[in-house]
Amino acid sequence: MTPDPTAAHVLLIDDHPAVRQGLRLLLESRGHRPGAEAATRAEALAALETARFDLALLDLSLEDGSGLDLLADLDERAVPVLVYSMHEDVATIHRALRCGANGYVTKREEPEVLLEGVEALMRGEGFVSPRAGQALAEKSGMTGTDPLALLSDRERSIFSAMARGAANAEIAARLGISPRTVETYLARMVKKLEMENIRALRKFIIAGGR
Repeated sequence: MTPDPTAAHVLLIDDHPAVRQGLRLLLESRGHRPGAEAATRAEALAALETARFDLALLDLSLEDGSGLDLLADLDERAVPVLVYSMHEDVATIHRALRCGANGYVTKREEPEVLLEGVEALMRGEGFVSPRAGQALAEKSGMTGTDPLALLSDRERSIFSAMARGAANAEIAARLGISPRTVETYLARMVKKLEMENIRALRKFIIAGGR
């Protein structure tokens, strides 16, 4: 049987076994393939060494620290991340997105919202749940109007390199990643900055982010 290309192979990262079990059942009900489970950053990193995942479903509270610290590791490996967290404050949401999360769903949302987030990431899109989106809208003045506020550190590095005129191959060499991975990051930036395509993004970068 040919695998369903829309079915996500998901790494579950949450420090509560019951939550992980519930997520597994929910994902399986939609035909997704939940794989390894992790309660700590160390367990998540070990899982990433043994298998390839389409995305990671990440809680921000782990047994050995904050899931925010793990976001950099996942971003480095170009693994899309959907944060699934009890935290609804705008500072945490912004920080998660800035650190590389591709989407954010609060744990008080309906299960269908989480599935919508998973499927959005599988399409290469970002996703912010209604409760998280409401928090961002209500407190938008706290973070100013910087259009780059949602970019991860790696995406900002690529943005800066392109602003200096570097080509994809040069950026890849500087950062120690493949040109294809650079293209993946550019596609994410197109979504986050609400550009029409990568060509429009390049023009935006050359214009100095205006």
